[in-house]
Amino acid sequence: MVMLKPAPGDGMHERTLRETETSFMTQDRKNRKLVADVSTTGMNAAGGFAGAANSLAGRYAKALYELAADRWLLDEVIPQVQALGDLIAGSEDFRSFVANRTLPPAQATSAVLAVLAQQGFGETVRNFVGVIATNRRLSRLPEIIEAFAAVAAAHRGEIAAGVVSAQPLTDVQRVQLRARLAEAGYSHVSIHERVDETLLGGLVVSVGARVYDTSLKGRLTRLHNAMKGAA
Repeated sequence: MVMLKPAPGDGMHERTLRETETSFMTQDRKNRKLVADVSTTGMNAAGGFAGAANSLAGRYAKALYELAADRWLLDEVIPQVQALGDLIAGSEDFRSFVANRTLPPAQATSAVLAVLAQQGFGETVRNFVGVIATNRRLSRLPEIIEAFAAVAAAHRGEIAAGVVSAQPLTDVQRVQLRARLAEAGYSHVSIHERVDETLLGGLVVSVGARVYDTSLKGRLTRLHNAMKGAA
């Protein structure tokens, strides 16, 4: 279980967060200019990344990737972002905390930085998440992590697949999922998992612009729409 508690000396983080935010947002402005170039370098084929880069999650993700690349920290940051996604997926307490939009930004920032420090995350990832929390975007963190996985996969020339499930996937389910994706022609994919209890059951798998929704929530929505159409 992840314990949430305020970090000691909140004031000591403020300057670091301001400096980090300036760095990320400066990089973000550069990234907006790069979006047009990205679409012509093959990344469209690698999971539809060019379109995702225009979203809020995509802009944050690309800003982090480019900053890590500029500082030669990709080997550190990429696995840590993946580990952060695993932490969110594996801890119901932490997942609920991240999704809570009612917390004041200062409290959310202090608590999330305490958790990340406790879990051993590096300065770059901690500061990045601190900026997100300060900007009232902490609830979007799972989307940003998923977008970051797509950015990293695109730079490796891979296709990124996002998988959202009501419960964390088991090892057997992961093997079955990869087999199904291979049958659909996606043999070399980078899979990023995210948990969303509101799906009730099943999966939502997105590969580029394609979305395969087998969730119970999706089925109920389609049934509701069909009944409305028949009324």
